[in-house]
Amino acid sequence: MKFAPLMRAALLVSAVAVLPAATSGLAAVDGRANHEFDKLFTIYELVKANYVDPVDDDKLLKGAIDGMLASLDPHSNYLDGPSLQRLETMIDGKYTGLGLSVVEDDGAVKIISPFKGSPAEKAGLKAGDYITHLDGVLYYDRDLDEAVEKMRGPAGTSIKLTIYRPGRDEPFDVTVTRGVIELKPVTWELKDDIGVISVNEFSRDVGNYVNNAIADLKKQAALKGAGKLNGLVLDLRSNPGGSLDEAVALSDLFLDHGDIVSQRGRLASENQFYRAETVFKGDAARGLPIIVLVDAGSASASEIVAGALQDQHRAVIMGQRTFGKGSVQSFIQLDKDSAVKLTTARYYTPSGHSVQEGGIVPDIKVPQLSDPDARARAERAVRESDLRGHLINDSALQDKDLETDSKDDPRFKISAEELKKEGITDFQLHYAIATLERTAGKPALAAAKTAD
Repeated sequence: MKFAPLMRAALLVSAVAVLPAATSGLAAVDGRANHEFDKLFTIYELVKANYVDPVDDDKLLKGAIDGMLASLDPHSNYLDGPSLQRLETMIDGKYTGLGLSVVEDDGAVKIISPFKGSPAEKAGLKAGDYITHLDGVLYYDRDLDEAVEKMRGPAGTSIKLTIYRPGRDEPFDVTVTRGVIELKPVTWELKDDIGVISVNEFSRDVGNYVNNAIADLKKQAALKGAGKLNGLVLDLRSNPGGSLDEAVALSDLFLDHGDIVSQRGRLASENQFYRAETVFKGDAARGLPIIVLVDAGSASASEIVAGALQDQHRAVIMGQRTFGKGSVQSFIQLDKDSAVKLTTARYYTPSGHSVQEGGIVPDIKVPQLSDPDARARAERAVRESDLRGHLINDSALQDKDLETDSKDDPRFKISAEELKKEGITDFQLHYAIATLERTAGKPALAAAKTAD
């Protein structure tokens, strides 16, 4: 089974820096568009009168709205019913199911990422996998909400998924047992004297969660006799984004001066600068060296944080080039059951770099060697620049400039099988921890950009 390499659907359901907006002040319709509105109404009447089956008005009107927004860019869309419910669940929900973030992609159900610790992750499902069948039934060119509803169900029940994974010759089946999914935006653990903080999504209070994680890691280090933390790994891999406010808060947690991000839109009201010391005072990590892990699934709010810490020389960015979504979506509630997510601005890192298309280029490029399918998936990775109708970067980047991170690095030749024998299941994280351990007590790691 093959899928087009350039995906036409919006890749990331939650890869948005969401801002609340009111419906007041909406622009008046240009008088020159009246003829086109007449044409739209004529087509509506033709369909109602002549289509082979009776068509519901709601279906036609929703289709017109969907088409209008889809013509703008991949991230502007209409939300109602189940789609609005899914966004609300991603922000602060709890449900029973598999623990997957999915999107319709070229007619197929594509996994954005499995939530950490979820039944889906434990079953070995990966970001970029396609779900072709649910319990033996083909789900292609069908309503995504129908597939999501099928995957949810009582905890303890099972469902068989047929998976197409780029790089594999044949699809394969995976049986997953549903569980209670409690979305945990932040998880952390102490590895020797290095704290590892995984930010899984940018929902409410992420900045406070990470602040609490740092305090807990310091306490754990003291109790273990390690004395103190010698570094932090901030893991933003496969994090498709979320709240702009929380991205600013997380960045501010580690910065005590300067800009975090700016946004520029067509309207003057959309032009804003977000600066350090507005959410948290001082540097919560107090100068500890920090490595931020990113990959092609790190988007939007993740890129804001990585870009801010990179430009302010507060952290070393490690991993692979990020997705490249440098736009801001305003969330406009129409009524209690529907809303519009509309692109209203581009955002820029403190140095003025636009993330759109090009993404954040890591200071140290490290492939995920412990994943035997990683190379094949990386070759087929879809980024913002591949999406139909994406916003163009103001700097007119060339394709060759976007693909430099696909070149092999002679330092990374060990195979997944060899790493497995050594007990290394996450090479990127292993490499980040080893780098911090080698540089313990040397804050220069976090104060200077590292060349590779």
